Amino acid sequence: MEDLSRRTVLALSAIGGAAVASGAASAATFGNPDEPAEGAINSTPGALSNPGPQNPALEAQIPAFQNPPPTDVGNMPMMWSSFNIMPKRVQAGGWARQITATEFPAAKEVSGVNMRLGPGGVREMHWHLAGEWALMTNGRCRITVLDKDGHPYVRDVGPGDLWFFPAGYPHSLQGLGPDGCEFLIVFDDAFQSEYNTLLLTDWIAHTPPNVLAQNFGVPAETFRNIPLHDLWIFQGQEPPPLSVDQAAVASGGAPAEPFTFSLTATTPVKQNEAGEVHLADSRTFKASKTIAAAIETIRPGALRRMHWHPNADEWQYWIKGKGRMTVFNTGPRAQTIDFQAGDLGVVPKSQGHFIENTGDEDVQVLAVFRAPEYQEVDLSDWLTHAPPELVAQHLNIDPAVIARFPKGQVGIQPR
Repeated sequence: MEDLSRRTVLALSAIGGAAVASGAASAATFGNPDEPAEGAINSTPGALSNPGPQNPALEAQIPAFQNPPPTDVGNMPMMWSSFNIMPKRVQAGGWARQITATEFPAAKEVSGVNMRLGPGGVREMHWHLAGEWALMTNGRCRITVLDKDGHPYVRDVGPGDLWFFPAGYPHSLQGLGPDGCEFLIVFDDAFQSEYNTLLLTDWIAHTPPNVLAQNFGVPAETFRNIPLHDLWIFQGQEPPPLSVDQAAVASGGAPAEPFTFSLTATTPVKQNEAGEVHLADSRTFKASKTIAAAIETIRPGALRRMHWHPNADEWQYWIKGKGRMTVFNTGPRAQTIDFQAGDLGVVPKSQGHFIENTGDEDVQVLAVFRAPEYQEVDLSDWLTHAPPELVAQHLNIDPAVIARFPKGQVGIQPR
């Protein structure tokens, strides 16, 4: 049979053509567009075997790396990492583990920290050179912060709540009983480290006693018993009721905007039987000027639709479930990656992507953007708002069929 051109084969495939030429052209079939042929479907058992050294437990975490779809093409930066492979720093009051651009070079805009504070555990009073955004995932935490105008803010937060502290705003965190707390911190600087912060005890210990005495208006002897090493996370006493701490600082007045926000208590911006999306950006959580975020819940078998974000990279924290994401870039390049709870993903700005729920429970993904507001372009929404004949000429699909594509930013598509 005479070889068919790639364009001809793809056109036949789109309308159900079945006969394909042998040899190199056999790769260009529906669902397998590349030449030379990609994917295990085009290989043999002998060629697919892997007799060398293996770590089956590790390989099983990301099966798409072992057997990528035949539609994957080209090479892309590693867009997967995981808190599960990061070392913890453990102290009496809790622990933390982090992923910055040093450990995860694809994450060029933000860094992340997973922290646990036991009941009474205190993250020492401190501040950062970067803004700190956080999502509570378990338990309850008391936060304190002081704004640039000297207004204090004290609140208790629980699962689904957020906080945001602009760069330079001093703050503290403490786990509350009976279970303490766990949360995700996101810094709006990809290289900001949780282990390199401006700590209260560090500054006091490295300031001459006479300066401390003059600054605070007390005798130098007052500081005789200060810690000589920073505390970072330490076991503290259970704090008094929230109203007591709030009353103690009330004379300072209130900040213009609250530093906390309940993300999961908001009305979903997208919702149907396939899942829902909750959104918080500077339009709703006004204190958060540099970070926008969405929690996406995807039901089993559902699809987070093909889309992209034109204003920022998407940094993902997988909270629960199992899913598979494919990212599309120029080249063409396409890469498929599997994710589980505790994993991180990155999708660079304007690169197309979609997520499939491949498990038997809901997938929940936190998508974070270093931007004041959330922006999204949906592929189907674009195609249904372009002239039908123009789209038809691109895809060899009847305009009447294109008219049935979903319109609007549906977000999550049922099976």
